[in-house]
Amino acid sequence: MTFKRPYSAGLAVLTAGLFAATAAYAEPTVNKGDNAWMLTSTVLVLLMTIPGLALFYGGLVRSKNMLSVLAQVFYTVCIVTILWALFGYRLAFTGGSDFIGGFSKAFLMGVTTDSKAATFS
Repeated sequence: MTFKRPYSAGLAVLTAGLFAATAAYAEPTVNKGDNAWMLTSTVLVLLMTIPGLALFYGGLVRSKNMLSVLAQVFYTVCIVTILWALFGYRLAFTGGSDFIGGFSKAFLMGVTTDSKAATFS
């Protein structure tokens, strides 16, 4: 029994597909571009928020109280940043109900340098 050329080529392709190597799954790595973008956007937001709030609320007071308002806005941003690291992270990034997170990452517990998550893309 003789095979025609088109059939033998198709059979060779099918057999090669059976023995093809499957892709190995790599360990998740930290994407440097994602980290750089998050740091850049955080700095931009803080550089926009602190002077913006300070100038807005400073415009509502007399000029002699401007420095006090600037300090109050700066201290408020510092406190909110610390509160986010302690409590907000667990509410946003842990499993729980559909609306609010659980307590598994309270006070950044379990967040290490080896912790990796999916990238933004």
